[in-house]
Amino acid sequence: MKNLLLAIPALCAIACGSQKDTTTTPTTNTTNSTTVTSLATTYANTITAAEMKTDLYIYASDEFEGRDTGEPGQKKAVEFLKKEYQKMGIPSAYGTDNYFQPIPAAYFEGKAKNDSENVLAFIEGSEKPEEIIVLSAHLDHVGHHDGEIYNGADDDGSGTVALLEMAEAFHMAKKDGKGPKRSILILHVTGEEKGLFGSRFYSENPVFPLANTVADINVDMIGRVDPEHKDTPNYIYVIGADRLSTGLDAAVTKANKNLTDFKLDYKYNDRNDPQRIYYRSDHYNFAKNGVPSVFFFSGIHEDYHKPTDTPDKIDYPLMTQRTKLIFHTAWELANSDERIKVDRDGK
Repeated sequence: MKNLLLAIPALCAIACGSQKDTTTTPTTNTTNSTTVTSLATTYANTITAAEMKTDLYIYASDEFEGRDTGEPGQKKAVEFLKKEYQKMGIPSAYGTDNYFQPIPAAYFEGKAKNDSENVLAFIEGSEKPEEIIVLSAHLDHVGHHDGEIYNGADDDGSGTVALLEMAEAFHMAKKDGKGPKRSILILHVTGEEKGLFGSRFYSENPVFPLANTVADINVDMIGRVDPEHKDTPNYIYVIGADRLSTGLDAAVTKANKNLTDFKLDYKYNDRNDPQRIYYRSDHYNFAKNGVPSVFFFSGIHEDYHKPTDTPDKIDYPLMTQRTKLIFHTAWELANSDERIKVDRDGK
């Protein structure tokens, strides 16, 4: 999530796993809707707090040097992600062993000294493979300053490991012959902390046409509890779901009702939000191009953009439940009979 003090107007930004047991046996029911929900629950339950914790302690370790865009620590981070997808048997979006979408240093407008890259993994749909659901999170953080490493465990290590876990769950379903009807693009974007550059680059150079992109589900900072919810931690901020598509908003609500019954907090979705959070995360580069998009977020906390944003501060059971909600939302969008429609003006 991008530092508010560094934000520029409108487009500035606030804006991983061991192998699972694959012996689960999905239950089936008489109606399609019930079956979809049952299968979603089966595979969501393979997402575990223990695996997320293991991955995050690696991803937000000092070894990755704060993952500053284009710097050696960020290069270690993308290699980690690539190896995790290879270990899980999840292919690249390019159909080769190349998982990286290169971005030249010049694209970062002087805010990064070196080239960088997005990381793309892909799970092909069984019935409508040309229609794409994007799961996005930013892979970078702010690096190190004055001899201290800013590990970015919540920002956005939490979203990064959530994508790894959801990708593995979808991949398991596919191996069991129960995979998503639509394709899933796992998109780890770089340069978010510099100004949403990685997601902007993808939106300008999409691997799959934006016209075929059903929705973007963006995950940024889902591992903590903000001061406003210290006594009611079972919540998640939902931002942007209703701006372009009532169908996307309905999918989030349905997923929550079927699974977690979190408080869905729409505070930052207010059109008059003084912080303009809707415009400051990676989903916006999809939304401004007409792709229905939603941003899941757990809010600002006292360790935001500090060296103290470390893995020991994460609430792993809560982060796991939030990830399951996001997975259910993606499952609903990927398996619904009809593609959601753009029926709102984005305002």
